[in-house]
Amino acid sequence: MNTLYLVCFVLGLVLSLLAALSGLGDLHIGHFHFGHAHVHGHAHSSPQSHISALNGFTLPAFLCWFGGAGYLLHNYSPFLTSVVLLLATVSGLFGAGILYLLLFKFLLPHERVLSPEDTRMEGVLAYVSGEIRAGGGTGEIIFSQTGARRHAAARSESNSQIPHGTEVVVLRYTRGIAYVSPLNELIAETSSSPTSTPNPESQRKDAC
Repeated sequence: MNTLYLVCFVLGLVLSLLAALSGLGDLHIGHFHFGHAHVHGHAHSSPQSHISALNGFTLPAFLCWFGGAGYLLHNYSPFLTSVVLLLATVSGLFGAGILYLLLFKFLLPHERVLSPEDTRMEGVLAYVSGEIRAGGGTGEIIFSQTGARRHAAARSESNSQIPHGTEVVVLRYTRGIAYVSPLNELIAETSSSPTSTPNPESQRKDAC
């Protein structure tokens, strides 16, 4: 039993550290997947609607508390093995329950959860921070989104050169590349074609 308790404790401790280092935004809760968050990823509409009691935070906490309490009680208490196992299980549930209440009942409900529209790239107004060369060259744009300044690789939609500092609009976003067009050109095209697509000015988002 000592081996079982030690293995559970070490495993729970390691997984807890991974969860803490990954952070709430980098761990897909409920699927036990640790990874890096992406700027343009998908977001849940509600912080609690997809979170079960058994997730990537509470399971490691249970193992850690179960293993630690079991090891101590097994070696330093007069209780029988069955009683120690029961107490260790209760201890694990208690530790996991405290963590669940703290994180998912008191902290997360006060956090703003992003919707897919918050990270949508199409229509975003940006500035060219790295010159986009003609013929499909890749440059860089800077823009504001979700209250933060962000960067993205960019190419010209028309394969023309776009100098540094030009104000552009993202027309589409594919495989990590934003395809952009200068704002003044879009305005000119719209002015000359009243029946064409809506004025890009109406699509401004978080101007830099």
